[in-house]
Amino acid sequence: MAASRDNSSNPARIPALGFRALALVLLSVLLMFLDHRDKHLDAVRDTIGTALYPLRIAVDAPTQLWDWISERTRSRNDLQRENEDLRREQQVIRARLLTTNALEAENARLREMLDAREQVEDRVRVAEILAVDANPFRHSLIIDAGYGDGVYEGQAIVDQDGVVGQVIEAGPITSEALLISDPGHALPVEVNRNGLRTIAYGTGEFGKLALPGLPNNADIRQGDLLVTSGLGGAFPSGYPVAVVSSVLRLPQQAFAEVQAEPVAALNQVREIMLVWSAPAVSDEPRQAGREPAAEDAGDE
Repeated sequence: MAASRDNSSNPARIPALGFRALALVLLSVLLMFLDHRDKHLDAVRDTIGTALYPLRIAVDAPTQLWDWISERTRSRNDLQRENEDLRREQQVIRARLLTTNALEAENARLREMLDAREQVEDRVRVAEILAVDANPFRHSLIIDAGYGDGVYEGQAIVDQDGVVGQVIEAGPITSEALLISDPGHALPVEVNRNGLRTIAYGTGEFGKLALPGLPNNADIRQGDLLVTSGLGGAFPSGYPVAVVSSVLRLPQQAFAEVQAEPVAALNQVREIMLVWSAPAVSDEPRQAGREPAAEDAGDE
């Protein structure tokens, strides 16, 4: 209503507004024509753009900062996840390659006796260590896999270097494993160089295994690699166990004093791999504790 009264009281205002609008339109058309033909307004645009550039940077800065932070965070998480996947894959591959040396020695010994031999590829799964027994007289650990994951009692566990131990109790989601260094653990092994079989016993020290059942004339030397023999059915054959560290032969004793150092760093292992393989064919019962090593050595 007020606008109507203003227009009616000032009839000359409407033509003035129309004239101004027409003048602005003509001026705009003229400026566009001149700018299109001779680029006269380029300098003006450059000046305005330069003057407004800091303002544009200030307005865009929060958005660009947020995008940068999001991209860096996403890239870091992706890299960490990728590195973790690659590390686990590398451990699995190294575990599959552990038996290479043992297979080469075995093929050299049996090439003339066998035309072919079926090789069973072991299946492995990476598991993490949740806890370690603090008792110095019992070397055991808890892993984050149970019978819900297919874990079973007596199952072999290894790391990227060699044999670590075996599962002694499988629970629903966790399991307890006994290290090969435990005083109550015994593991059938063979000398990779010549196939000499014996049993390696835990001594209660992470860096020492004992081989008490070998006679003085047994063909074993310092530096020999001991691998799993596959006897007993608990451990698949060909996995590195230890390296012979000392051989002491005393004439007044029937058996040599042989010690070996595990190839796996048993007191530093953080992740292990569970091994599934076909049961070994053997007349011996499953390894459940210490067995007389002299009987095994006598078979040689």
